[in-house]
Order: sequence, then C-alpha cells, then structure tokens
Amino acid sequence: MSHQETVAGGPVNYRTITVKTTDGSTLQGKINLTESKRVSDLFTQGDAPFIVLVDVASMESTGKTFFINKNHIVWVEPEDN
Repeated sequence: MSHQETVAGGPVNYRTITVKTTDGSTLQGKINLTESKRVSDLFTQGDAPFIVLVDVASMESTGKTFFINKNHIVWVEPEDN
C-alpha cells in the first residue's frame, strides 16, 4: 500500500513491506520512497547501510520504528497496491 503525505522534512511516500531478517524475525511496516521510485532501489542504489521501517508490526511489538541493517535482511516483499 502506498500512502503520500507531507511532513516538516518534505514529502513522504510510504510503501508497506514485509522484511525477513537473518535472526528469523518477520517484520511488517512502512518505508519512505521519496528518493526511490521502487522498493528495490533502496537496496541497489545509495550507500545507506540501514533502512528505516515505521509503524512496525511483529510478534514482539507494534507501532514502533526500526532501523534495520541491510546486511541482516534475508528478503523483502512489497505489498501489492
């Protein structure tokens, strides 16, 4: 699901994704795609070592913000629009 709005830092374009990490955790949340056009661009373009996942739902918590090291991600699944 994509959701656009504007915040103090500029426009945001949220996209819901599911992330599987190397420790076996599965997290669902939203990423901001303002500079990237596709989810895959977050992983193939740019040098940022982390992704920011907001409004996270997992077995351990809900509604939190996570900073996830890209080296610890097994796979990412974007939600269909």
